[in-house]
Amino acid sequence: MYRLVLASRNKGKLKELRQLLDGFGFEVLDLDSFPEVPEIEEEGLTFEENAATKAETAAQITGCPALADDSGLEVDVLDGAPGIYSSRFAGSDGDDAANNDKLLQELTGVPSELRNARFRCVVALVVPGGKTRTAEGVCEGTIGFEPVGENGFGYDPLFIVKDFGRTMAELSPQEKNEISHRAQALRKAVPILREMLINDDARR
Repeated sequence: MYRLVLASRNKGKLKELRQLLDGFGFEVLDLDSFPEVPEIEEEGLTFEENAATKAETAAQITGCPALADDSGLEVDVLDGAPGIYSSRFAGSDGDDAANNDKLLQELTGVPSELRNARFRCVVALVVPGGKTRTAEGVCEGTIGFEPVGENGFGYDPLFIVKDFGRTMAELSPQEKNEISHRAQALRKAVPILREMLINDDARR
């Protein structure tokens, strides 16, 4: 069984990633298993750059294949904001509630037909010594006027999923794992990762 390091310490994200990777035959570890890995700064200008930096750093330090994702919310009327700054939209000390409050403030007076948005996720995959590869997933929707639902994390209580009429936080974990941006990206990423691991074995 291949060991796979998830380059994250975000508990909500890790729980979701583990659920999505269940059954694919990987021994999934997170960065808490590798205290020598420092906090990885997200200084890139795109989701791809941030995901690649996290995966490459984790692979280099742990010596294991690594997977990282960078994801966020893009709101059309805000010119794609909060985008790569989604997790710190309300400041570096902000939390999910503060980020959601700031988003609602930014959208004050904006009617429902102009509140189109999407969740975007880019997954980066790295085998030590190999080339970084990525996969992307997108989930379309709109931003509601108040938080609704108890599941998920981040902006899930405000994000009304297209064709569902419910927020991401109202969906069951099973429903979310079928349609979410992260699920879509990982479905594309797993065959790529398997190919990378097979090629890595062949080189040894």
